[in-house]
Amino acid sequence: MRPEILFPLFAPLTALDGVGPRIGNLLARVAGKHIVDLVWYLPREIVDRRFSPRVADAPSGRIATLTVRVLKHQPSPDRRRPYRVICADDSGDLHLVFFHAKGDYLARLLPEGEERVVSGRVELYRGTPQIVHPDHVVGVDEADSVRRVEPVYPLTAGLTPNVVNRAMKQTLERVPSLPEWQDAAFRKKQGWPDWRASVMAAHAPAREEDLDHHTPARARLAYDELLANQLALLLIRAQARALPGRSIDGDRGLSRAVLDALPFVLTEAQVQALREIRADMAAPGRMLRLLQGDVGSGKTMVALFAMLNAVECGGQAAIMAPTEILARQHFETIAPLAEKAGVRAALLTGRDRGRPRQQLIDALAAGEIAMVVGTHALFQEDVKFRDLMLAVIDEQHRFGVHQRLSLADKGRGVDVLVMTATPIPRTLMLTAYGDLDVSRLTGKPPGRKPVDTRVLPVDRLDEVIEAAARALDQGGKIYWVCPLVEDSDVLDVTAAEERARELRGRLGDDRVILVHGRMKAAEKDTAMERFGDGPPAILVATTVIEVGVDVPDATVMVIEHAERFGLAQLHQLRGRIGRGDRPSTCLLVYSAPLTDTARARLKVLRETDDGFLIAEEDLRLRGAGELLGTRQSGLPQFRLADLAAHAELMAVARDDAQLVLERDPDLTGERGRAVRVLLYLFERDSVVANLRSG
Repeated sequence: MRPEILFPLFAPLTALDGVGPRIGNLLARVAGKHIVDLVWYLPREIVDRRFSPRVADAPSGRIATLTVRVLKHQPSPDRRRPYRVICADDSGDLHLVFFHAKGDYLARLLPEGEERVVSGRVELYRGTPQIVHPDHVVGVDEADSVRRVEPVYPLTAGLTPNVVNRAMKQTLERVPSLPEWQDAAFRKKQGWPDWRASVMAAHAPAREEDLDHHTPARARLAYDELLANQLALLLIRAQARALPGRSIDGDRGLSRAVLDALPFVLTEAQVQALREIRADMAAPGRMLRLLQGDVGSGKTMVALFAMLNAVECGGQAAIMAPTEILARQHFETIAPLAEKAGVRAALLTGRDRGRPRQQLIDALAAGEIAMVVGTHALFQEDVKFRDLMLAVIDEQHRFGVHQRLSLADKGRGVDVLVMTATPIPRTLMLTAYGDLDVSRLTGKPPGRKPVDTRVLPVDRLDEVIEAAARALDQGGKIYWVCPLVEDSDVLDVTAAEERARELRGRLGDDRVILVHGRMKAAEKDTAMERFGDGPPAILVATTVIEVGVDVPDATVMVIEHAERFGLAQLHQLRGRIGRGDRPSTCLLVYSAPLTDTARARLKVLRETDDGFLIAEEDLRLRGAGELLGTRQSGLPQFRLADLAAHAELMAVARDDAQLVLERDPDLTGERGRAVRVLLYLFERDSVVANLRSG
């Protein structure tokens, strides 16, 4: 149950005076549907209304608060012309201008012959100062209510500053004093106010510097959010580990058979990661481990040996990928090697239907299939295992925290290994994967050639097409990634279709293949197979090829409008080439003018292929919001914390959360009870509900 002290904050927005369904929907669009969402809806700039010159001294373009006498009203003869109110002080005239005005309302607001204080942006019109639609008009006795610094909140169509300010005033009146959940010594050292005072200060900035992420009030609130995040992840982790596990420690017989069949030796990083994974699997608790490796670092091979460890103990193993293309690719790597060791592997995707699917499911349930590779199809209720010991989940950021545990529910005490090819900075690692232990695969397997990366302006596109034609003639294959026009599948597809049409006109129909996210899965797979197995061709694609496409003959990657992509995404795309024994080239084609951030991004990519270094730079340049690409689900959305600005606070929050739970795992002590309020405040209700009551 949510604590009663928080009830006022979790009331709907319509509980505020003057907020009906229409205004409530508009506020919900920008902030959220509860009153607490307005608490987190911080101002992004300020308007300073303290500047109060004489009319003659008010500069054009500046906001000023002026004391004037109303001389006369000039109603407009028709609705298309403005209504003017002529005012003045002893230095000159000021016109107040209103469009679509109601004369009786303005007559009451600005009675002729009386003094009024008006505030707004001053403009010169035909040499006379004017204010169009003043922000404030009050009597002289209320001047102090206007001459102040005013917070400015982000708006949406139909939402006015006055409406937001009225709703915010009522919201802040509802903010309660809450028990202190922070460590007293740490808070004193930081010089942070208590929670309620921090909220009030964050909503009442007095100068530009007060909007900075590092002000005491904003830093305090950001830390609270990070602490709630870390506590929730650690509680999920503790709950998962509390479930009974079992020791899985094979005799290495199958692993040796596969090792002998490999045409290469494992890298040191792969051997070390396997050592960590096997130690976890051998322990009596459940394994929850993340295998983080750059593009092409050999994660699939590590996963295969972990799966063999489970099979050696008489169990089964499953690997789940987010797309059919990636699942098929894993299967093509794993199945032949498993067969060499006498292990039966199978592939299960959403495309499997009817009798073949039923036979596969029956064989899984009977234990005849030891390893299965699949997509979300593995989640389906009728998919059962005789004895699932290990679940491997690839490209983890496409799945949420709870999703990754649901595959593990298909067995008893199942160990979980999740993998990602998206190198993640430490700060983000804690927010998205704080419930996991981490193994890192650094470096690349032997034989991987470095990729020559070049940056070209779009006006040299003809040269790029000529270079592509030469590469085709030399037997190479080419990826051509089309611009991310905007966050729209339709427009991205249009761009890809137009580029494919142009290339076909210049290079021939049979040399250009098109693939994009709006094609049916079967069409996509056919196009990919034709590219992978057929003669040299150009694959024109949207970012659908970003993850899990392995064509060793591909030697060129062209990325149009590279300035629109994030660093991590560009690095992922570049990782599709350089997989064979021939030199490879990545051409980043940009449109001028470049922003400073875009220029820095392309420079980083040209200078390094270290995915971990690139990820840290991406966080620094772009912030956390888009770091794992748009449309990704695993990364928490923070309202107050900025992971680039508050990276150090995240590490402290992690340590603090661990300390809290070590001292008081059930959160029943004085600080523990306050921490429960914090978790409810940031809507981490589910983890509190799973604690023993106290």
